[in-house]
This record gives sequence, C-alpha cells and structure tokens, in this order.
Amino acid sequence: MMLFQNFSDIGLGWLPAWAVILIDFGLAIALACLVHASIYAGLRRLAQGSELFRRELVSKTRGPARLALIFLFIAPAAAVAPLSPSDEQGLRHLVLVGTILLLGWIARIVLDVWAKIHLRRFAIDSEDNLLARKHVTQTKIFLRVASVLITIVAIAAALMTFDEVRQYGVSLLASAGAAGIVAGLALQSVLKNIFAGIQLAMTQPIRIDDALIVEGEWGNVEEITSTYVVIRIWDWRRMIVPLSYFIEKPFQNWTRENAQLIGTVLIYLDHSAPVDRIRDKAREIAEASALWDGGVFNLAVTDFRERVMELRVLVSARNAPRAFDLRCEMREKLVAWIQAEIPQALPRTREELTIEPGRAGAAEHPGLAAQRRA
Repeated sequence: MMLFQNFSDIGLGWLPAWAVILIDFGLAIALACLVHASIYAGLRRLAQGSELFRRELVSKTRGPARLALIFLFIAPAAAVAPLSPSDEQGLRHLVLVGTILLLGWIARIVLDVWAKIHLRRFAIDSEDNLLARKHVTQTKIFLRVASVLITIVAIAAALMTFDEVRQYGVSLLASAGAAGIVAGLALQSVLKNIFAGIQLAMTQPIRIDDALIVEGEWGNVEEITSTYVVIRIWDWRRMIVPLSYFIEKPFQNWTRENAQLIGTVLIYLDHSAPVDRIRDKAREIAEASALWDGGVFNLAVTDFRERVMELRVLVSARNAPRAFDLRCEMREKLVAWIQAEIPQALPRTREELTIEPGRAGAAEHPGLAAQRRA
C-alpha cells in the first residue's frame, strides 16, 4: 500500500485526479495479470502428465483466479487513489457485485470438475453400457439444472445489492398476486422443461445413446440439455425435442433395460415352400454371422393368406445397429438362397382353366383341366 501511496503522491502529483485514478487502477490490474500469468505458467508445468483432477483444476480455475487477483490488487490501489466518497462507495459496490458473480462462477467450475472426474469411470462406447448411460444421463441433467440455478441465484444476489432492485422485490412480495401470476405464465414453458429435466434425471425414461422412435423417426439420444433433447437420426439428421415431450407423450425406447434387441425379418413365400429346409438355412445364416449374439433364433409361419404364407424370422443382436444389419443380412442371404435352390417356393399366381364337354377340343381331350402358372 505504501508503494501505491508514494508513487501517486510523488510521481503523479502533477496530473489531474482522474488521470491518477486511471493510472493507479491500470497498474494494479496489470500487476495482477502479471502475477497471475507467472503463477499459472508454473502450475501448468506442474500439472502436465499428472492426474485428470489436477489438470482440470488448473484449466478451469484460470479465469476466476485472474478476477480474484484483480480484486485483490484493486483494494490497495483504491485506498490511495484520490477518490471521492461517492466514487469509493461505487467501487465497493462494484467489487461486491463482482465477488458474488465470482462465487457463482467458482461454484459452476466445481460442478464441472466433479462431473468430469465422476464420468471418467464409465465407458459409454462399450457394447454393454447400460450403467454408464445411466450415470452419464443423470450427471449431465443435474449438472445443467444446477448450473442454471446457480446462475439465477448469483444474478439475483448481485441485483439485490442495488437498493432500487431490492425495494422493487420487496414490493412484489408485498403485492403477492398478479405479478407472480404473470411471471409464472411467462416462464411456464421454461419452468416446465426444467422440472421435466429433473424428473427425467430421477426416473430416466431416456438415457444418453438410447435408441428411440420419436414421431416415427428412429435415432439415438445424442445430447440432453436443460430444456431439450438432441436425437441423432440414422441418416445423420438431428431432431430437437423439448424435455417435456418425454414426460407427456408416448414414445418407443428400444434400449430401456439393456442394449440387446430382437430383429424381425418377414418373408412371403408360396404355400408349397419347404418350411423346414428354410428354417435350417436361416439358422445356418445366423450362426455364420458375426452380428448374431447367439441368443434368440426362431422361424415360424405367422400368417397364411390367399396367395402367400408369411414366414417370420427372429434373431437377436447386442445392440440396435447390429440388429438392423443382421436383419438386412438375413433377408438378403435367405432370399438369394431361395432363388437359387428352391425358386418354386417364391410367390406365384395360380389360375385354373376348365374346358367344358362339347366345346372345341373336348373330344380329343375329355375332361381336360389345365393349370397355367405365372
């Protein structure tokens, strides 16, 4: 403090007060940034090659530490600067507001670091990733909701340091009624999605990387924010759905309990098709495929129509993408085998022609009954 006092009185005494104030605070901020850069240069070198917690801590706290050092160095500069009483009061208020926002910033950083440390234990890219998806979904939703709440509380606390805002808030509470109703209606959609996010985190009807069918589209949950869900459609499109949709409307979740799925292949053949041979070939195709998990296999006649019969093949796979590919492989190879080995089993249209006695050709061919197949 004595350094600032002497420098202001002796070195800058000939300058106007506003210039001295600018130089004093400029030097304080520059010195704070210099100290910050020196400290974090050493911390970065120490954190290299260390565990994730230390690296994240050094990376995330760089901004808040710089702001904290600026406030720390401004204090002695403000004590010696030629400030008027009103300027001193305004500066103290500014530092108070900055400190409140700084605390909110630090709280969000603590949450981010905790989330990264917690989630590094789970591998979401593994095939059996139900537990990992559960923790990732809960953590990300709670993190985003908590971040929003911390931001709101920090801004509200900063605004309440102003007398005008505090008096307005007290008057709103005293009037209690119309203003609250209006505010509630205005924020209805936002609040609905925030509460839906909390409910999703607790009940988890969807998780990160779940395979869903929403509005007739199949895709995977790519991201869950505090207000909406991003679904990655199979053709790389993205569907944006509000969180409240998954609380209010029905949808299909193919990986709710586990990632395994049973794929269905429907084939329509002639009534004379040898079902046992086709069943044996379908099993052979499944057993030779790297996509089949060795679980479910079944072939059965599930419908018998006027012109064809329906054969349903059931095969299981570890996850939805593999199940889709397995269905395609089964369909392609089974149809190719039927065409090559038993083409007569493919669907046919039958017509029966009967020549009545007494007509031309009946004498040569009495009781002729011909079948034309096409």
